[in-house]
Amino acid sequence: MTFDVQAVRARFPALQLNPSVVFFDNPAGTQVPGSVIEAVSDYYRHMNANSGGAFATSRRSDAMVREVRQRMADFLNAPSADEIVFGPNMTTLTFSLSRALAKQLKPGDEIVLTRMDHDANIAPWLRIAEDYGLVVRWVDIRVQDCTLDMDSLEAALTDRTRIVATVHASNAVGTINPVGQIAQMARAAGALYVVDAVQSAPHIPIDVQVIGCDFLLCSAYKFFGPHIGVMWGRRALLAELPVYKVRPSKDRPPYRWETGTPSFETIAGVGAAIDYLESLGQAYGAEFAGLFGGLSGRRQTLKMAMAAVGVYERELVAHLIDVLRGVPGVQVFGITDPARYEARVPTVVFTHEKHTPLAVAEYLAGAGIYVWDGNYYAQEIMERLGHGEHGMVRVGLSHYNTHDEIARLEAALTAL
Repeated sequence: MTFDVQAVRARFPALQLNPSVVFFDNPAGTQVPGSVIEAVSDYYRHMNANSGGAFATSRRSDAMVREVRQRMADFLNAPSADEIVFGPNMTTLTFSLSRALAKQLKPGDEIVLTRMDHDANIAPWLRIAEDYGLVVRWVDIRVQDCTLDMDSLEAALTDRTRIVATVHASNAVGTINPVGQIAQMARAAGALYVVDAVQSAPHIPIDVQVIGCDFLLCSAYKFFGPHIGVMWGRRALLAELPVYKVRPSKDRPPYRWETGTPSFETIAGVGAAIDYLESLGQAYGAEFAGLFGGLSGRRQTLKMAMAAVGVYERELVAHLIDVLRGVPGVQVFGITDPARYEARVPTVVFTHEKHTPLAVAEYLAGAGIYVWDGNYYAQEIMERLGHGEHGMVRVGLSHYNTHDEIARLEAALTAL
């Protein structure tokens, strides 16, 4: 496979307008293709009406939303488009989900959380535990490679476990968790399994049917779309759970979960982002078709796209980790064995023995290289690794980044 990164970059206006800038801030939000910008703009030109009207603009808007739900279902290989819920962001959707699930729980019931997760998949569960008298059990990490301690997970599961919530890929250390195995463990314990796929969606194929989870959430602005969250849930659960909604709104999924008027323009942008990813599968994914022989059409092409993206990104992350490990005073956290790079996404964190993460980030910003510092809301793992006060420097790659950009980072860090 030859991945034409320059052709890919040409489709992103921000990369063309700012050719001297290196965007390594992708875990916090990716750049978007021009087609996404046009889709948002086109909504305002040709639709821009609320849902359910008898007139043309409303009907066009409703038709667009139905089609984008189907595209999103294809992206996740969801059984039904009616299982796709749109919301302001993943965090808000998780709070809504947690409150609905809490109504089904009793004091003393247990929730299993991990030290690896972003707080968006921790705080909502801690809050219902506080409000409803629930017990929280924590799953530890293996500090040496920042992977989930599966023995700790096994020990956390009991006959009172009702919810297991884990991240698919860490927004801090990049670890990809064995979500299929975790789903089996949760099911064996009689618990529901909630997956935060915000950081996996831009990098690897996601198939909710293969994973076997009950809910999966992600954010379109992490996979080249606008600022909007997406939740997939099993249809029976979406239909039965007691959600918070206004009385006149539809009481069937997915609408009963979408409180208030949705952000139609950003939903349009999600559709364009999925179309963009499909085009990557058409251009670069042919050799991966056999991996997804059970799928067809857009569902297969989207999986092929993400497989192609993964191959290129593993080349990038191998280069990045080699560079960072060669800089004096730098310590890299997470999986650094090249033989295991399929178990991580291209998000890499490090510390510098002579400079705080903020100082490094400010220095790199001055060199036109955009990285993050701090804990990125992954405060549990930062505290577990002994860096709760200042956090770390995070370099997050995407498929539009290049080896030349990594070389720029190397030169800048060497001169620090």
